[in-house]
Amino acid sequence: MTHRPRLTRRAFLRRSATAAAAAAAAPFVVPATSLGKDGAVAPSDRITMGFIGIGGQGGGHLTGGAWTYLPGGYLGREDVHVLAVCDVLRAHRERARQRTDEVYAERFGKQSYKACDGYVDFRDLLARPDIDAVLIGTPVHWHAVMTVLAARAGKDVYCEKPTAVTIRESQAARDAVLRYGRVFQAGTQQRSEYTGRFRRACELVRSGRIGTLKEVYAWRGGGGVSWLRFGQPRPVPDGLDWDLWLGPAPWMPFDGNHGAHRFQTGNLNWGQHHYDIVQWVLGADRTGPVELDVEDGRAVYRYASGVTVYGRPYPGDSVGATGGACFVGTEGRISVDRGALVSDPPHLAREPLGPDDVRLPAIDSHSGNFLECVRTRGRTICDVETAHRAASVLVLGGIVQDLGRPLRWNPDGEQFIGDAEANRMRSLAKRSPWRI
Repeated sequence: MTHRPRLTRRAFLRRSATAAAAAAAAPFVVPATSLGKDGAVAPSDRITMGFIGIGGQGGGHLTGGAWTYLPGGYLGREDVHVLAVCDVLRAHRERARQRTDEVYAERFGKQSYKACDGYVDFRDLLARPDIDAVLIGTPVHWHAVMTVLAARAGKDVYCEKPTAVTIRESQAARDAVLRYGRVFQAGTQQRSEYTGRFRRACELVRSGRIGTLKEVYAWRGGGGVSWLRFGQPRPVPDGLDWDLWLGPAPWMPFDGNHGAHRFQTGNLNWGQHHYDIVQWVLGADRTGPVELDVEDGRAVYRYASGVTVYGRPYPGDSVGATGGACFVGTEGRISVDRGALVSDPPHLAREPLGPDDVRLPAIDSHSGNFLECVRTRGRTICDVETAHRAASVLVLGGIVQDLGRPLRWNPDGEQFIGDAEANRMRSLAKRSPWRI
C-alpha cells in the first residue's frame, strides 16, 4: 500500500473500545522480544526510520550494499525499525516496502507483517511523529532541500553525499540542523570504514611523519550543478512522478533521463569523499581555503597554513583514486585510498604511532555512529559543519574552474573577496516552493 487512510475520530474511538474489550477477555501475554530478553532489542530502544530515495544508493542502505558494510543494511539491524519508504518511482517504492515487510515478518515470526508504508511525497513521511530519523538517498539536487525540511520536522538525518550543490544551500542545511538541534551524518563513510585506513593516514601526517606538510593531491577537481536539458520530450512512464522528481530544478519535459546524477557537473558526486579526507588531514573541518586558482582545468586551493591542495593526482601515483589523496611533506609522502595506504620512503607508514602522536576518533561503523548519536544526542564523525565545509571546498573548486581566474575566499564570512560575479555563483535559482 502507498498511504494508510487516516482514521476519523469516531472510527478511532470505536476501534479502541473493541480492542479494550478484547484485551479484557484475553490473558495478557508479553513476548520476550518486546521486553528485550534473549538478546533481542526492546521496541522502546529501536530507532524508527524512514528512507527517502530508495533506488540505488538509498536502496543499498536499506537492504545492504557495497557501501553499507553490514549484511542486510539497516534492515539487518535489530536496533532499527523501518516504518516508511518514499520514492517518486512506484517500482522502487513498492519493492522496498514489500522487502521491508518480508524481513520483519520473518524476524518477528509473523506470516503477514504489514507495518511499512510507502510514500510518493517525502513531506508525508516527514509529517509522521513516530519516525525518529530519515536517510536521504535521492538525486543530488534534492539533498540540501530535504535536509532542511527534515530538520524542521524534527527528524535526525543521514544524508548521502554531496551534502549540497551550492554554497548557499549547504549553509541553509547546516543552519537548519543546528537551529532545530538535530543529529546529522554525511554519507562520507571513509572516516569510519575501511579498517581505519584513512584515519591512520591522517594521524601519521598530522603527527609529522612526513615532516611539514606542503602539498596535497586530491585527485579530483571541483564540481557543481546546472539545470541541463538533454533529449526530446517523451511520455512520462507510468509510476513516475516527474514533477516531484524535478523538485527544485526548473520544470522541463521528461526526456527519458531520470538518473541520480543528471544535473551534476565536474566531480560533484565523488569529490566530497576526497575533500572530506583533505579537510580532515588539514584539521580544517571548521574552515576552508583562502585562495583559489585553476591549473590545466583543475582547481588549486591554498590554505592559511601554507598548504596547497591540487585537484588532480600526484604525478605517477596510482593510490588515491578511490576517495583518497596524496600528502607530500618535507621528509616524504603518504598516499591513501580505499584499497591501500603507502608511503615513500616505505617505513613512514609501517612504524606504529607513538604515545605522543595525534589520535583521531576511532569509529568502525558509519551507520552505527549515526544511530549511537541519535540515542545520545552526540556529534557524529561527519557532522553537519564538517559536511558543509567539505561540500563547500568541492563547490568552490567548481566556481574557480568555471571562471578560470584566481579568487580570494574568506572562510569565516564564507564569501569571495572583491568579486561580485563569483559571489553570485554561491547560489542557484530554485523552483517554488523549494526555495530554502
